[in-house]
Amino acid sequence: METTSTAQGEAIPVDPPLAVGGHVLNSRLIVGTGRYDTMPVMRESLLQSGAHCVTVAVRREKLYDRQGQNILDFLDLDRYILLPNTAGCYNATDAVRAARLGREILRTLENPGQDWVKLEVLGDTKTLLPDPLETLRACEQLVADGFQVLCYTSDDPVTARRLKAAGAASVMPAGSPIGSGQGLLNPNNLRIILEYLKDDDPDYPVIIDAGVGTASDVAEAFELGADAVLLNTAIAHARDPVRMARAMRAASEAGRDAFLAGRIPKRLYATASSPEAGVISSRPYGSQPIE
Repeated sequence: METTSTAQGEAIPVDPPLAVGGHVLNSRLIVGTGRYDTMPVMRESLLQSGAHCVTVAVRREKLYDRQGQNILDFLDLDRYILLPNTAGCYNATDAVRAARLGREILRTLENPGQDWVKLEVLGDTKTLLPDPLETLRACEQLVADGFQVLCYTSDDPVTARRLKAAGAASVMPAGSPIGSGQGLLNPNNLRIILEYLKDDDPDYPVIIDAGVGTASDVAEAFELGADAVLLNTAIAHARDPVRMARAMRAASEAGRDAFLAGRIPKRLYATASSPEAGVISSRPYGSQPIE
């Protein structure tokens, strides 16, 4: 394993690029392309986010139209790997159909993202929560069809484990409902998912998807041990999307560094940050010296 050194000369491992299926990403932030007020704002926001992979809703975007303004006119295909997603699908049949359509579109563009898909199969229009049975059914079918499936799911550890067993290249538990901006509602379940999926497979990529509201949510996801974060609305609907994109990039880098560095344990009582040996003390009566 490649290492670098701390200021004290301690060898620490270098953080390798994120590998998902057959793709290696030079950024751990994946961003969506929807809901921007204008295409130029989207283009600049993607650039400032530092993302290497951007996701596009196959059912919603008119990907290829040389006659008018088109999302592809604002995406640098030499810079980004496109990740087609099945947003807006409510059963396995529609999701598989959308995935195949996305693969054909990306083949014509010769984009490397043609062999993968972000699978979303939703349960209803009010919560936009994933339907676990239809998601599992679609995942099995797409894996059999040769796709590398990045699978959006709830924060339920049992479902996450079933999806990995079905062959998902990555499991993507939600922090909270799509577009809600509530952040990570159940970090304990996310910790369990990370434990379950990485226990005997530490490099298996777990990506937190949905619910991010601001930069601190991104940092928290990485501090938990997530390998990447996928978000859209938090940037697209920010008052200043370009500035928020920069904040998300900084938060992803800070959170990942904090995870690798290792946080100190939480303690019930205070611990002095300066040595107390040899100092004139006025300890409260009955207290013990710090050794």
